[in-house]
Amino acid sequence: MHSDRQFRFYDLIMAAFVTVLLCSNLIGVHKVSSVNLPFYGEYIFGAGVLFFPISYLFGDILTEVYGYARSRKVIWAGFGALIFASLMSLIVTNLPPAKTLPPEVNQAINTIFGQTPRIVLASLTAFWLGEFANSFVLAKLKLLTGGKYLWLRTISSTFVGEAFDSLIFYPIAFYGIWSNEQLVSVLIGNYFIKVLWEICATPFTYLIVNFLKRAESEDFYDRNTDFNPFSLET
Repeated sequence: MHSDRQFRFYDLIMAAFVTVLLCSNLIGVHKVSSVNLPFYGEYIFGAGVLFFPISYLFGDILTEVYGYARSRKVIWAGFGALIFASLMSLIVTNLPPAKTLPPEVNQAINTIFGQTPRIVLASLTAFWLGEFANSFVLAKLKLLTGGKYLWLRTISSTFVGEAFDSLIFYPIAFYGIWSNEQLVSVLIGNYFIKVLWEICATPFTYLIVNFLKRAESEDFYDRNTDFNPFSLET
C-alpha cells in the first residue's frame, strides 16, 4: 500500500504526460512521413511517433519513482483525457458550419480533427494496453533486479508496451484503408523508432529519475501492490 504522502512533482509529471498524449494523438496521428536511409531506402513512419514515446518516458519515470499504483492513476487520467478529446472532436466536426466559414476551411478542420470510430477505438485500446503493459513490466523487473539496471528495465518495458500499442493501433485504425504494404511498413517503422527513442532518452531518464528520487525522498518497490489495472487505489 502507498501512504497518503504529498509529492512536489507528481502532479506536474501527470500534467506533462496527459499533454504529450493528447498532442501526439490529435496532431500527429494522420500524417505519414518518410526519409531515405542509406542501405535501406525509403523509411515510412507516422509523424506522431516522434513525440508519442515521451509518454512512455513519463510512464517509466512515474513507475520507477512513485510505483505502479500511482502510475496507474496517471494512465487512467490520460485515458479519460483521450475520451474527452475524441468526444469534443466528434461534436465540433459535426456541428453545422456558419455561412461565413469558407467551405475549404471547414473541410480542413474536419480532415484534421475528424476521428472515425475506428481511430478512436484503436487509440484508446492501444494506449490502455500499451501503457499498462509498460508499467507492469517495469515494476516487476525492478523487483527482480533489486532496483538495478534501470536502462535494461526501461528499454525492456518499452519493447513490450510499444509492441502492444503498435500491433493493436494500426490494424484496428487503418486495415482496409491503407494498403497492407503501407500498414506493415508504418507499423514496423514506428515500432523501431519508438524503441530507439527510448534508448536514446536513457541518459535523460537517469537524470530525471535520480533527481526525483532525491527531491521526493521516494524510491517505491511494488512488493505488495495490487496490479489490477481497474483499481484506482493508491
